[in-house]
Amino acid sequence: MVKNTDPLIIAGTEFQSRLIIGTGKYKDYEENARALEASGAEIVTVAVRRVNISNPKEPMLMDSIDPKSTVYLPNTAGCFTGEDAVRTLRLAREAGGWNLVKLEVLSDPKHLYPEMEETLRSAKLLIEDGFDVMVYCSDDPVFARKLEDLGCAAIMPLGAPIGSGLGIQNPVNIRLIVEQTSVPVIVDAGVGTASDATIAMELGCDGVLMNTAIAEAKDPVLMAEAMKNAVIAGRQAYLAGRMPRKKYADPSSPLAGLI
Repeated sequence: MVKNTDPLIIAGTEFQSRLIIGTGKYKDYEENARALEASGAEIVTVAVRRVNISNPKEPMLMDSIDPKSTVYLPNTAGCFTGEDAVRTLRLAREAGGWNLVKLEVLSDPKHLYPEMEETLRSAKLLIEDGFDVMVYCSDDPVFARKLEDLGCAAIMPLGAPIGSGLGIQNPVNIRLIVEQTSVPVIVDAGVGTASDATIAMELGCDGVLMNTAIAEAKDPVLMAEAMKNAVIAGRQAYLAGRMPRKKYADPSSPLAGLI
């Protein structure tokens, strides 16, 4: 097998895929597992407060997605205070030994934008407690810089509100965050279809995290495969460097020397 010369590296661990998918909103865990296989993703986010990872009397995620072969990324979905977020991730570490985590502290149930002051405060507490923190944040370069300075393992600006499927609404800010950040930048939330994922990657992002775009597609497994291809294509286009935009036509064949 040819070694990937362009891996995604998060907190010292290499990943071949730059796509991260979720574990919510699927018909069942079996469909989730099939989508995961089609996506090629190596990391799945797990909403600790919503997904069953500890009660053997009910269907468990681990029965369909093996945590020995797929990295579980516990997240704090549904948390609206720093205290709730920190407590949730400490419980997750006790339950599964997970140290790489996704922090999100939400501000309002209507738009689910991150509460950035609480996010900063809880990120600091978690990092001091030895966690490797991937952090969901606003598309604000100033807050993104503060989170990186705290020691976050990845900066995860939203593309659009969670579950909206609106795509990348502020490409200028995403690009600014990419240019200033030395840890991975992963667009988190708002992707609706494959072209959105490609745009995120063409902006220079290191990866894309999505859940609803796959889980609520008419064919989640086929959409998962489309997202895999979109992320790969976007990354290749970014590395290749697009042609400059021009105001006027420029013929593919030179006009000089025509008969």
